[in-house]
Amino acid sequence: MQTSDLTLLGHSENRLPASPDEAKLETFPNCRPGRKFWITLDCPEFSSLCPVTGQPDTAHIVIRYVPGERCVETKSLKFYMASFRNLPSFNEEIVNRILDDLVTAMEPVEITVNGKFGSRGGIQLTCEASHPAS
Repeated sequence: MQTSDLTLLGHSENRLPASPDEAKLETFPNCRPGRKFWITLDCPEFSSLCPVTGQPDTAHIVIRYVPGERCVETKSLKFYMASFRNLPSFNEEIVNRILDDLVTAMEPVEITVNGKFGSRGGIQLTCEASHPAS
């Protein structure tokens, strides 16, 4: 497997990107191209900022995808997800941004991003976005 393009894996990088624009989603070749199989990535400690109040928002983000030619490298995904922690953004925008960035980075066959955000004012919001759109 070719890993020479991976810059985070195996290195003791500890500086998180300041924003998703600065973060780099790294990918590696799919070991079974042409086979339909699902990869599930569970991110239970996601955080961002409310764009109105500036208060922290928390979420449990689940990413499920069928890879095409490439898979996302999980350390780069961890850094990418952490880069949202100081970003003021609505929950719906976050889920759709994650989906768009992952589609751009790895061109999966199918992908769904589900974000279950912590309650605010007694209402719990869950947002789900998929590609290709059904």
